[in-house]
Amino acid sequence: MTDLTTLLEVGGPLAALGGGAAYTRAQHPALYWSAVGGPISTVRLLSSYASVMEACGLTVAPSRLRVLAVKATTRREVRPVPPRRGIIRPTSTGLRLRLRLAPGQEPADVAASAERLRHAWGVHAVYVTTVKPGVVELRLVGFDVLRKVRMPRKTDAGLLRVPVALREDAMPFVRDYRAVPHQLTLGATLSGKSMYLRHLVSGLARQNVALVGFDCKRGVELAPFAPRLSALATEPDEVAELLPVLVKEMEDRYDLIRARQGIAPGTPDEEITSDIWGLPEHQRPVPVVLFVDEVAELFLVATKKDEERRDEMVTQLIRLAQLGRAAGIYLEVCGQRFGAELGKGATMLRAQLTGRVCHRVNDEASAKMALGDIAPEAVIAACAVAPELPGLAVAGDTSGGWSRIRTPYLSLGDAADICQKTAHMVPDLPALKPFRPVVPVRPVETPIPAVHPRPVTD
Repeated sequence: MTDLTTLLEVGGPLAALGGGAAYTRAQHPALYWSAVGGPISTVRLLSSYASVMEACGLTVAPSRLRVLAVKATTRREVRPVPPRRGIIRPTSTGLRLRLRLAPGQEPADVAASAERLRHAWGVHAVYVTTVKPGVVELRLVGFDVLRKVRMPRKTDAGLLRVPVALREDAMPFVRDYRAVPHQLTLGATLSGKSMYLRHLVSGLARQNVALVGFDCKRGVELAPFAPRLSALATEPDEVAELLPVLVKEMEDRYDLIRARQGIAPGTPDEEITSDIWGLPEHQRPVPVVLFVDEVAELFLVATKKDEERRDEMVTQLIRLAQLGRAAGIYLEVCGQRFGAELGKGATMLRAQLTGRVCHRVNDEASAKMALGDIAPEAVIAACAVAPELPGLAVAGDTSGGWSRIRTPYLSLGDAADICQKTAHMVPDLPALKPFRPVVPVRPVETPIPAVHPRPVTD
């Protein structure tokens, strides 16, 4: 009886501790990693580093000098040499350490063993990046950071750089328009495409950037951001009127670059290799970011007249995609589906969109449209996105690199409030003034007078 009582007294707190740890791991994975998971994985790494490297085939035969030194000082067996390990640096999401590769090794050898390292050290994922020749960095992620997105406190933001999502390696995904001028964003209904767009608009609203929107869904997506928009078109007819104005603005900026740098007036636009960033700051035009929501609406036609208008709009949009970067005009094209079946010019336009972000789509063909020319593995990852994870997407570019990302939640009201507070930052572009959306004045709420109870009298 005494032994049973003692067992209950000891087992009760242990069971409560185990239950608390399981709850913390499920609901607060970052806290669990910092308190429990991180120290355990560090001990595993330190105690099994040499044996794990040998099992993964990441060791090399020791040099003759090392063999002679070991045999002269000790009688132990001379074992293969693993890559030299640097200091382990813990983070809020995992561990980071650098490896100096042995002669004859390459980063691809370590990347091929990432899955084995993950299981050996008990972490969620292992990512390998090259720091410099002969040195790689292992980034160990302790838990699934995309299940509950928490953006890092410090992000590398700046002009035309917007951190919009979190990558699966716990690094922020930054939309950099200077590095990737134009982008195609695809996603089915309720896939998180609108959330991605909100982060872009709210991030650019705080910068000295002109925002232009094409929203042929009667403006339901971009109209809440009207206070910060320099121009907004909500019908195909309005888009047909606004596109020539943007093309003329682009041509005027090319003329400004010619005048500043002494380029001959007859030089074709395609042969001008400089851009507005080479101009002095006081002469530099403000950058323009064009958001095209539901791009398929611009391609759909019903009559012969609509077809002529469509061809003209697509041609002007392609011109902006081909020549807009040097003039500081950037495109963000969004849609549910995009491909050659939309009509003439669709494939040519897509070829100019360097960046690709593919949310959950309804068919494999849509994923191939966005990522098929980047990497087959990216198409498979995009098709595996579950409906229960809105905001999860596969991001890549035409260089072939890709990664999974997820956008944190941002309500439409919060994004619209940011645009309302930054309405004074709308740049002065005379050509776009006729297209600036009319923002209704918010009614001033009249305070309701307090009602005081009256005393009851006879």
